[in-house]
Amino acid sequence: MKDYLVLFREPDGRMQPHSETDIMRHQQNWKAWMTKWGGNGSLSGGNGLTLEGRLIKEGRVSDGIHRVGTEIVGGFLLIKAASMDEAVGIAESCPIYEFGGYAEVREMQGRGGI
Repeated sequence: MKDYLVLFREPDGRMQPHSETDIMRHQQNWKAWMTKWGGNGSLSGGNGLTLEGRLIKEGRVSDGIHRVGTEIVGGFLLIKAASMDEAVGIAESCPIYEFGGYAEVREMQGRGGI
């Protein structure tokens, strides 16, 4: 099995508010999805991210998070899969796409002594 990182990028939810019903449905879909894939051992970690952070760029530290327009990195998952295709198949079925988000799947390098 190989390790993959899935980065979830999505519109900042404060910019496009959703109804309470839509949010509850979305949260239920995430819970069901996490139960399905976590239960079979495909998910090995991950979490959503807050909107608080600091950027370190060119030796300078500033308050805030990286944005492209209103798009942010909203969270990440660690997936165990036999191949990139399998990892992508898992990521393709997640609810991130319901509110205009998307996912980037990357194979993780070996630890290399770290």
